Amino acid sequence: MSEALLRLEGLRKSYGVGTAVEAEVIHGIDLEVHRGAFAAIIGPSGSGKSTLLNLLGLLDRPSAGRVLFEGRDPNGLPERERTRFRGRTIGFVFQFHHLLPAFTALENVMMPAWIERGRFDPASEERALALLDRVGLREKAGKPATDLSGGEQQRVAIARALLLNPPLLLADEPTGNLDTASADRIFELFREMNRERGTAVLVVTHDVRLATRCDRIVELVDGRVVDDRRQPAGG
Repeated sequence: MSEALLRLEGLRKSYGVGTAVEAEVIHGIDLEVHRGAFAAIIGPSGSGKSTLLNLLGLLDRPSAGRVLFEGRDPNGLPERERTRFRGRTIGFVFQFHHLLPAFTALENVMMPAWIERGRFDPASEERALALLDRVGLREKAGKPATDLSGGEQQRVAIARALLLNPPLLLADEPTGNLDTASADRIFELFREMNRERGTAVLVVTHDVRLATRCDRIVELVDGRVVDDRRQPAGG
């Protein structure tokens, strides 16, 4: 089997460490994710899904254990290098799109390039326009983010997450605020990017209907993996 894109080894996360209210919320998780994977992370509220995603996305550091990307532990890097590694390696899509209202759809998509390189450049603009075209919004590239519908804003967020072509896309309840038709369209966009670009996709969702359409379902309860099952491709 090829080297895992992402591997968790004995991952633990505690809050309030060293205090009377110290609490461990992730309990020794081992998990592997390979390139091109398409998986859902499910579980009841309070099960640790978002905490786990923050650890996978290098937005937080584990209390113990390791998060390895192709065998490398970025949590051992200096903070600036760790941040750059995260920007190049991981795309994020959240329930709330977090677009910048003062910028256009195109400028929002180009934002990762500005953060990475300190400037907008023609190559980034060309790629951003191609991604907006891919999500069906090229004609709205010049529109302010505030002029877009909720579903359109979420599609802009997906394009933004893919601008630097990260090998891993993490999505935290990305369809939670959308109607069924818009949620289905967002899911299909993830599927298309997964098939066409080989992007590994991990989706945290409460929507069992969408989860069952993934290739793999990882279920968390009380900070532990209680089930890890694979399904026929496409769910």
